Amino acid sequence: MLKKILCSLLLTCCAGSVHARSLCDSPQYHAFDFWVGEWRVMSKGQFAGNSKITKILNGCVILEEYQAVSGYQGKSLNIFDKQQQQWHQSWTDNAGLLLQLNGNRDNNGMVLQGPGQDSEGKPVLHRITWQPKKNDTVHQHWQSSSNNGKSWQTLFYGIYHKIQ
Repeated sequence: MLKKILCSLLLTCCAGSVHARSLCDSPQYHAFDFWVGEWRVMSKGQFAGNSKITKILNGCVILEEYQAVSGYQGKSLNIFDKQQQQWHQSWTDNAGLLLQLNGNRDNNGMVLQGPGQDSEGKPVLHRITWQPKKNDTVHQHWQSSSNNGKSWQTLFYGIYHKIQ
């Protein structure tokens, strides 16, 4: 009897795992895979930090772990939101910043944007673009706009060089 119960539990767990994995196998869930890997990040010709991008939770979620040379750290969770038919990123860091961005892949890469505040607490629109390049790099351009997207200011431009 105990053997039957254990077998039943094992089959249930395995079936659930296969089912969860298959839910995220559609092409939309792979649109950001070009960013997965371990990276050395350069900005303005200087080493800025390291970033580790991994797929977690049966490949449904992309986890970013960034560590700057200055001690600044941040992490993001990225997922294709099936209901909204767009990508979502929640970014948090050791300076207390929370960014929540939404968007999709276009011909050049991934573009996510969302509302936030500047250092004085005024509303801004954030936009981050990731562009994969042929030389095994990814260019990340983080911009903000204080006039609802009419003009943009660069906050960070990083070139990700693949380590692994």
